[in-house]
This record gives sequence, C-alpha cells and structure tokens, in this order.
Amino acid sequence: MTETLILHEYALSGNCYKIRLTAAHVGATLQRREYDILQGETRTADFLGTVNANGRIPVLQIGDRFLPESNAACFWLADSSPLIPVDRFDRADMLRWMNWEQYNHEPNVATMRFLRAFLFEENWSPEQRASVPMRTRNGDAALALMDDHLATRQWFVGKTPTVADLCLYPYTSTAGEGAFDLTRYPHVSRWLDDVAALPGHVTIIA
Repeated sequence: MTETLILHEYALSGNCYKIRLTAAHVGATLQRREYDILQGETRTADFLGTVNANGRIPVLQIGDRFLPESNAACFWLADSSPLIPVDRFDRADMLRWMNWEQYNHEPNVATMRFLRAFLFEENWSPEQRASVPMRTRNGDAALALMDDHLATRQWFVGKTPTVADLCLYPYTSTAGEGAFDLTRYPHVSRWLDDVAALPGHVTIIA
C-alpha cells in the first residue's frame, strides 16, 4: 500500500475499531483523525463537503479518495490477504456475515452500548427509552444465533479467521457495556478469546 491512509474516526466506536483491527492484521499504517460525534463534529459543513456527505464516521481516506462504511473499508484493507477466503462460496459467506453484522447485530447490540455507556439513561429520549426492550431482545437473539453457529466451528467462515470475524468482534466484545450478559453465550466467549489471541491483535483503546 503506497497511498497514505487516514482514518477519520471516533476511537471508541466499534465500527472505527474494526478498521484499526483489520489494518493491524494486514500490517497497514493508519494516520488517525478524531471527531467528537457527541459534539456534532461530523455534521459541520467542512466534514460534509470534504469527508462524507452522509455525516458519519468511520471514513477511510486512501490518498485523496474517501471510502465510508466500516465493512467496505475493512474489505479494502484485507483484499488479497489471507483474511479474504480463496473459495468463492466462502468469500460470499464472509460478505453475508459482514452484512448481517450491520443489519442485525450492530443496530441492537451497538445501539444499546451507545445508550447505556455513552448517552446514559437519564438522557434518553422517550423514543430511545421505548426502543430498549426491542433492541435488547433483538441483540440477545443475534448473540444466540452467533453462539449456535460457533458451537461447531472455530471461526465464522471456513477454517481460518476472515474479515467477518474482525467485523463481528468489536461490538460483540463490548456487548457487556450494553448490559448483555456474554456468559450466556459460551461459544461466543470462546471465539472472542480466540480472536484476541491472534497475532497482531490490538484493543479498542490502543
């Protein structure tokens, strides 16, 4: 990788962490630019005009090009590495789990972490408070599905770790901050330990 890589991020975001984690596994060096999402720093005219018109982070800047969406950035970083399966079906299955993470896992598990650990209950809007039972129920369902899948395999796809594992790791490893009890999911807990033991692993606060 010869182009300068800049990660526009909020460091404690799991979506931002997964990009740093993938970069660490492939040996890519990232420059990091921090934005305070709680203060609206991704909603300024400058950010909207130059980084991401959608007003969200993370964004991986590759030279003078900008790639929003965390899983797309992880895929770009890992392309041609052992984290991308060679088998055609396994590659598609990896993308399946990456899409599932964004549409079934993250909206519930990550949102509950944000509400409880960043926004705090006393600041919840009526709409946010009303959504908590549903998000908790759906988050537990996602974790249970993961646990069932991992009961018969070490990794999510194939026999070696892939980008799917790295994309699912951040918000699963921090699920306790959203009041999810990971002891209920022993296979998920074992998998979390296996990911953390991989060479090159970095923590969310690294």
